[in-house]
Amino acid sequence: MKLQGIRVLDLSLFLPGPYLTTVLADHGAEVIKLEPPSGEPVRNIGQRAGGHSVWFRNIGRGKKSIVLDLKKPGDLVAFRDIALTCDVMVEAFRPGVADRLGIGAADMTALNPRLVYCSISAFGQDGPESRRPAHDLAVEALAGTLSVNLGQDGKPTHPGIPVADVTASLLALSGILMALLRRESTGRGDVIDMAMFDATLSWLPNATGAVFGEDRAPVVKHERQWGGGAFYNIYPTSDGKWVVLGGAEHKFVETLLHALDRPDLIPGASGPPGPGHEAAQAFLRETFGTRTRDEWEAWFAGRDVCFAPVLDLKEAFAGSQVAARQMLVRDEDGHLHIGLPIKFRDEPGQLNPRLPALGEHTAEVLAEARRRLSR
Repeated sequence: MKLQGIRVLDLSLFLPGPYLTTVLADHGAEVIKLEPPSGEPVRNIGQRAGGHSVWFRNIGRGKKSIVLDLKKPGDLVAFRDIALTCDVMVEAFRPGVADRLGIGAADMTALNPRLVYCSISAFGQDGPESRRPAHDLAVEALAGTLSVNLGQDGKPTHPGIPVADVTASLLALSGILMALLRRESTGRGDVIDMAMFDATLSWLPNATGAVFGEDRAPVVKHERQWGGGAFYNIYPTSDGKWVVLGGAEHKFVETLLHALDRPDLIPGASGPPGPGHEAAQAFLRETFGTRTRDEWEAWFAGRDVCFAPVLDLKEAFAGSQVAARQMLVRDEDGHLHIGLPIKFRDEPGQLNPRLPALGEHTAEVLAEARRRLSR
């Protein structure tokens, strides 16, 4: 696998760091998960299957678990011995905590110059908000993305996915791989300061037109990507479910409105998003309300229009595309896992479903680190 031989020391908890290191583990890295004596909190959060939380099953798989108390001098020495043998270290403490523990970026890269040290935090290591406590929802609120995530009542609502967590995780993954690639020519690692706030802002290139171009906040209901366009919108069906039109290109507008005998609406639905789309939106809302979701799916079959039924998560994971892409994996014990999204032709990743017991590998990892250091 692509990352075979890469050794990762993961101090992070919950989602951004653990998701990142799961991707590394799925592609061959040896991931050593340092857990506090009380364990990774998500071991005990949410629904369970086979004695483990489903959340932990998806972020703990294929890793080794060690338990050390970094406030104890002996454990800190042991931690540094392990870090000396690692290529990557990931931590997600609030800024300043790692330094106080003696495991900050300056200390660890001085100890191991080849180390790629990645810090993931809400707002980064500097700036006026750097010490502010926050998880995903609060970061999205301060990054402005929650203000455009509106429900049918026009009020901010909980995002369906943890945007700040996952964007930071994926960009941190990219940064780590860049640093490892560069290390091949320089022999030195690097320090990555990944802020969830920065990552969230960076994923808005299609949403900043009003701010950058006209110095104003967007009117959400008039913007194409947030419901201002008739052909990029969500519509209710007669059975209380929903469908979406997800493509506003002129050819899709023409195809559908001709099929529905309303070519008179094409000019408005092809123009700029906002009030000019209201007539087409009203017609489509009324029209979609005359049939069930599944009836509309059958009606759209073979038509060149960006259309999709709104599936719940159970329906989504049961879909034929999920099966074809192996994005739902059942292990030998019958437990389900989210599959691997990065698909290589050569050296594909491999999902290792084994979950470590808390601290199971502490002695093994310490012994291996000291063996390597004694050579």
